[in-house]
Amino acid sequence: MAFLFILPTWPIDVWTAAMRKVAPDLDVRVWPDRIGNVEDIEYCAAWLPPPGVVKSLPNLKVIMSLGAGVDAILKDPTLPGNVPIVRVNDPDLTGRMTEYIVLHVLMHHRQQRRLDENQRKKIWDSFPTHAARDLSVGIMGMGVMGADSAVRLRDLGFRVAGWSRSPKTIPGVESFAGEAEFDAFLARTDVLISLLPATPDTDGIINRGTIAKLSRNGPFGAPIVINAGRGRQHVAEDILAALDSGELHAATLDVFTPEPLPPESPLWTHPKVTITPHCAADSDPETICAYVAGNIRKHQSGEALDNLVDMSRGY
Repeated sequence: MAFLFILPTWPIDVWTAAMRKVAPDLDVRVWPDRIGNVEDIEYCAAWLPPPGVVKSLPNLKVIMSLGAGVDAILKDPTLPGNVPIVRVNDPDLTGRMTEYIVLHVLMHHRQQRRLDENQRKKIWDSFPTHAARDLSVGIMGMGVMGADSAVRLRDLGFRVAGWSRSPKTIPGVESFAGEAEFDAFLARTDVLISLLPATPDTDGIINRGTIAKLSRNGPFGAPIVINAGRGRQHVAEDILAALDSGELHAATLDVFTPEPLPPESPLWTHPKVTITPHCAADSDPETICAYVAGNIRKHQSGEALDNLVDMSRGY
């Protein structure tokens, strides 16, 4: 039995070293140069696998995604339909995402960008501020990451709500579910956060129409958008237009289509946009490899796989 990494855009030596450290008995191979006999390979971990590579493994039993999402794998139109896919859902990954979300909500709440600009200009401006309870935060996507972020923001005093496919019960967090409750969720939201999975239903969900339905009753007079889900979920042109018209107060964007964000994109230089390079929840190689190795051991012993992807939903 062998395990194969298919990571064309990642530092492969870092990942192989991490896997060999946490699973020294595992036969670790690397696409495309160190595959060996393809019939030996029963497990693979992939990110943006080139079409046909996964399909060429005749004895493959499980495909592992090295992230919380699986859209980078599902882009391969030749994926074998009978091989289960599992995704990473590790406390380390969740914690990193929560740190990012809390950081950027607080950055906007405490007007850090304004303070930074004042410092550069040597302006002493002790402007009025507001309390966390004055700001309504709404999180789209209430999986493990969304729920954890909601709890941490709630504990800081923000008015927090979540929107998801089905209702969630989290003390102190208002729950909205389904298309029927989407507009009501938007109407109470001053800071809109996307932690949604990448599916056809969520493509372009942060658009001019969605922005227009957000609250204008918050302390800034216009809403704020934070997207740490997937770049497919926001329409960049709509965000820029809404910022320029005053319909949107500010935006933090960690994900884009395409990536890397092209140098000519006006998002880079817009004064109301904060850009980060898809780093909200970076995968720690050793932690993730330990998670993958644990799932392999479970599968070999006949136990159920953790975080098996529901292909009908796409996550």
